[in-house]
Amino acid sequence: MAQELTYALITPYSLSKSRTGAIIGRLLTLAENLELIGARMYAPGDAFVDRYAATIEEMDMDAVLKTAFVDYVNENLRSSTRNPAGNRCPVLFLRGENAIDILKDDAVGTAVQDPTGDTVRGAYGDFILDAEGNVKHFEPAVLVATDSRTNARHLRLFVEFARSDGGVLEHVVTYPTGTKVETTLVILKPDNFMRQSARPGNIIDMFSRTGLRIVGAKVLRMSVAQGEEFYAPLVDIFRTRLRSDVTNTLKQSLGGAFDFDIDDESYEGMTDMLAEKNALCEFNKIVEYMTGIDPTSVESPADRRKPGKVRCLALLYQGENAVAKIRERLGATDPDKAGPTTVRSSFGQDLMKNAAHASDSLESAVRERRVVGLLDEDEPEIVRVVEQYLRSAGE
Repeated sequence: MAQELTYALITPYSLSKSRTGAIIGRLLTLAENLELIGARMYAPGDAFVDRYAATIEEMDMDAVLKTAFVDYVNENLRSSTRNPAGNRCPVLFLRGENAIDILKDDAVGTAVQDPTGDTVRGAYGDFILDAEGNVKHFEPAVLVATDSRTNARHLRLFVEFARSDGGVLEHVVTYPTGTKVETTLVILKPDNFMRQSARPGNIIDMFSRTGLRIVGAKVLRMSVAQGEEFYAPLVDIFRTRLRSDVTNTLKQSLGGAFDFDIDDESYEGMTDMLAEKNALCEFNKIVEYMTGIDPTSVESPADRRKPGKVRCLALLYQGENAVAKIRERLGATDPDKAGPTTVRSSFGQDLMKNAAHASDSLESAVRERRVVGLLDEDEPEIVRVVEQYLRSAGE
């Protein structure tokens, strides 16, 4: 069966109620064998909403349900929405065999009055009719395509409006005058995506407890060049902090190996020779972990710029004192030393595989966002992927 690429739009209401992580967790575990290949934030304009709603009008579905969907889209996806949190919505792009039906039927589910809770809509959606059969309350939680034709039309809309209506939405959310608004970067590391699980969603759910707003999202396959630039400051840190480790290793390895004693001055001299090599070795380990590629095996500049072999999910969080709030929820670098209920305490394995990265200052956030393409207007790589799929599918 041919591969399909489809999408899941998490509604602004779901986002504002901090259900994003829980919904992503369900999508990733219920939509078996579908790969998350892209993510982008959208704040749809009227032109997008008009055309999206028009595609629903043409769908073959129950008349009452169709009206509910059209009304919902018109009332909630526009910038004029009554939702105080605005019309921001994360759009996830997933790929796999029979992806459209698997996502629609197995993961998202249908809108019914008596949900069982085994799908996204069953847990987080509402479809309530009054005694006369009129819609009293409707919240779909997630919007998806119902068939291949509609899917292609929606994907084209996401491509067409990717730059005008999507990307980094730092200026969409309004805050009270005097609020110290910050935007910080979080990266869910590759170990969260090594196998299909709810971990990415669970981590996002923990970060949601900061009360911050998600204003950017991107599935990232970090290249070797990006990895080296992103983690470049660690070389100096490793050179200093790991110096004592080099000395101790030398003492353990050489102590008693000769018929004479080695004095501290000699050990210091050897440490001077090896500290740089050790720092670069540890640096290369991190780059390999984040890219899936040994940087010492890549020679040409073109190959160093190619996407890596492993996935990360980059997110931008915005709000008052965002850097400190995210760092507090993240926990110490060493999971064994991280406080209880922190992300790293709950999901980290060791100093490197510690679940997530977060910028440690506003200056770092700006530098890191530039490296991963989430500063100002990023280059929407997902556009290229979707366009390629539509061409190959003859859509």
